Amino acid sequence: MGSAVSEIHLVRASDLVGCRYRLRQRHTHPDVPPLPESLARQPQIDAGRAAVLSSLPVKRALGDGRGKVFTRVDLDPADTVAELEARTRSALKAGAHLITNGVLTGRIEGVDVVAEIDILARTETGTKTYMPVMISNHRVARASTSAKLDVVPTHRLSLSAPLPTGAKLRHHTSDGYRLALAHLLLGDFADGRAALVGQDRSRAYLAPVERFIQPLIETLNAPIPMEPRRLKQCASCRFWPLCEPRLEEMDDISLVFPGGRADSYRDAGLDTVQSLIDARIGEPSAIARAWRDNIPVLKRVPVTTVPRADVEIDIDMEAYLDQGAYLWGTFDGETYRPFATWDEVGGEWEEANFGDFWEWLMSERARASAEGKTFAAYCYAAGGENHWLKSSAKRFGSADEEQVREFIASDEWVDVFAHVRRQLVGTDGLGLKVLGPVVGFEWEDDDVDGERSVALRRAARLGDASAREMLLRYNEDDCRATRAVRQFLTDGAPGVPLISDVAP
Repeated sequence: MGSAVSEIHLVRASDLVGCRYRLRQRHTHPDVPPLPESLARQPQIDAGRAAVLSSLPVKRALGDGRGKVFTRVDLDPADTVAELEARTRSALKAGAHLITNGVLTGRIEGVDVVAEIDILARTETGTKTYMPVMISNHRVARASTSAKLDVVPTHRLSLSAPLPTGAKLRHHTSDGYRLALAHLLLGDFADGRAALVGQDRSRAYLAPVERFIQPLIETLNAPIPMEPRRLKQCASCRFWPLCEPRLEEMDDISLVFPGGRADSYRDAGLDTVQSLIDARIGEPSAIARAWRDNIPVLKRVPVTTVPRADVEIDIDMEAYLDQGAYLWGTFDGETYRPFATWDEVGGEWEEANFGDFWEWLMSERARASAEGKTFAAYCYAAGGENHWLKSSAKRFGSADEEQVREFIASDEWVDVFAHVRRQLVGTDGLGLKVLGPVVGFEWEDDDVDGERSVALRRAARLGDASAREMLLRYNEDDCRATRAVRQFLTDGAPGVPLISDVAP
C-alpha cells in the first residue's frame, strides 16, 4: 500500500488497540521502519489470508443456478488507498458478489479513518447489501454446548445461507474494531452482520456487528495522549527508541510500573520514579529505588526455597498459535529429550507425539515410585502447559484425562514461577528471560522468543532443518533455565538483596 502522508494520517483499527500514543508517533515519524520481528510475522499473516482468499467461490456451483451471474472482484493491495477505495465503491455499486482487499475511508466521530476489508460478501438473499468478513490469526470461536453462532463455509460466502452451530465467539478487540469500522463506512450498503475467519480457515463465524460499535465509538472519542507511557508492548514497538528517552527525561513512573500498574500511584500524586522513592511506602518505593540503582531483582523473604525431589524433570512446551502443541521438551539434569512433530498439529501426528511424551513422563514417575524415590516435574509459568495438557488429553485418546488432571493438581507438578513471585520481586518483571542473567544462565539463541518461534515453526514445517534445530535449542535452553532458577532458589538467591536492604 502507498505511503503518502494523507494515508499515514488515516486512523486504522490497529491504531486503536494498546498504546494510543503510537498513533502520534506514526504521524510525526512516518519513516521509522517496522522492526524485523514485525516483518518476520508477515509471511504467517499473508499465508493465512492467501489460504482463505483462494478458497472463496469464483462462480456458482451445481444447484445454485449456474445461469445466474456471479461476480468476484479481487483488488490489488499494492494500490494506493485512494485507488482501492474508488474501485471498492465501484464494485459495491455494480453489485459484485465478492470483493477482496477492499478499502473504505470516511470520518467517524470527527476522526478520519480507513477500513482495510479482507472480504466484502454480498448478502446471500440477493439484496445489494454487504457483510464485512475479516481474516484473523486468532482463534475466533470456541465449541460450546450452550451457545450458538451462525457459520458459513468460506467456499460458500455470498452463496449459502448461514447455519447455526454450537460455538461461542472469542472477543479480540482489534477484530471488533476492524468489523465496526467497515460496517460504519459501508453506510447504506451495510447488511448489519459481520463475520470472522480465524485459525480454522474453512469457516466464517457471523455475529451482529452492533456489539462492536459502541466500544469503537468510545475509543475514537478518547483523547490521544500528549506524552508516552511505558506499556508491556513497548519492548516490541518500533517507536520505543523515541519514547524511552522522553520517559527518562520525565522520570515517568511507568518506567518502573508500566501500564495500569501505576494508576493508583498517579492517583496519589506520584507521577515520577523519584516521587515514589521519596514517598517511602514500602515495597513499591523499594522497587523504584532498586530500578534507579540498576538492581534487577529483590528478595521478599530472607530464605528462598523450592520443592525438590529425588527424580526431577524440567518441562517446556511449544505450541503453534492456538492450534496445537508440537513440542514437549524434557530435561532430567543430564539428557534433553524432545518430543516433537513437524507435521500439522490438531490431528494424528500431534496425538501420537503427545501420547509418546505422556507415556514417557508417567513411566519415569512410576519408575521413581517403584524405587522408593520422590518425583517432581517442573515448568515455568504453568498456564500454557496446563492448558495443552488438559486440551490434549480431552481431544486425544493417547492419555487418560482424569490422570492428567490428577497429575496437574498433585505436588509432583511444580510451577517454578509461582514460587519465584512469592519470594522475589523484579524491577522489570520475573520472566524466565529476565531471571536468566541473574541466575547465571545464557540462551544460545537469545533473540528467540514466543513470537519468533511461530515464524520458525512455519519454516520447520517446510523442512528447514536449521529452523528445527533452533527451535529445539530454544526449548532445551528454557528447560535448562528453569532448572537453573530452581537451583538458584535452593541456594538462597545469592547476591540478591532483601527489600528491606534497599528500602528508602
